[in-house]
Amino acid sequence: MSSSSSHSVLLNTGVQMPLLGLGTYKLVGPEDVYQAVDAALVAGYRAFDSAAVYRNEADLGRALNELLPKHGLTREDVFITSKLGPKDQGERAMEGALRSLSQLDLDYIDLYLIHWPGNRSQSWAALEELHAQGKLKAIGVSNYTPAHMRELMQSCKIPPALLQVEFHPRLCQTELRRVCEEYGVCFQAYSSLGKGELVTDPVVMEVAKNCERTPAQVLLRWAVQQGVPVLPKSSNPDRVKDNSRLFDFTLSDTDMDRLSALDCEHKYCWDPSEVV
Repeated sequence: MSSSSSHSVLLNTGVQMPLLGLGTYKLVGPEDVYQAVDAALVAGYRAFDSAAVYRNEADLGRALNELLPKHGLTREDVFITSKLGPKDQGERAMEGALRSLSQLDLDYIDLYLIHWPGNRSQSWAALEELHAQGKLKAIGVSNYTPAHMRELMQSCKIPPALLQVEFHPRLCQTELRRVCEEYGVCFQAYSSLGKGELVTDPVVMEVAKNCERTPAQVLLRWAVQQGVPVLPKSSNPDRVKDNSRLFDFTLSDTDMDRLSALDCEHKYCWDPSEVV
């Protein structure tokens, strides 16, 4: 992938991945997907995150096929992530990954993740095979705990390039980030706004007011300032644009510390800790 932006992170595959991507969870239907992708490309997004369970891979593929030429871009200018659905993990993993490729109408997917830590070993072997074939340029996991990560690192032939998990000031994931750093795995955030609840947190609002930014921009900046890629999602073109304005301001050390002090290990999304 080529990109005019220097705001990226180097994966252990040697590929640069943008720090900012458009999350497409709950973007349903061709019109919503097209509108969001169009607005994102205008705003400078060059990464897009989907999943089999989002049921929008085909709509994303069609939108990109139409919009990339419109914006003077090629397939190589964007970074596409998708994920293996839990129902396809195990012996159906190969079939599930190939279905994602077909739905997206792509020759390759830049990054493909196991979405949930159930039935892990057989799924990972299938992803390794497709990676070796060049159909999945990088492979990784989502919603893994430190124990899941250590288990995978001991058994894999190809190490994961990335772990995508819930991450925000109320869930700083200190141990998980340490494990990723130890193994050279990129740590990526989803649900940076805590399902929208964190934008009304008094500390977040005060920091935003002081630096004349939106609470959402502050929450996203808190992550990228730590080198953590983010995936804000919205179908509103104005919000898509606002969420991209992360790289023209810096939070002070004091503000970063105040936000990090909100950590109470609170999860708004899935809790994989009980998956053995």
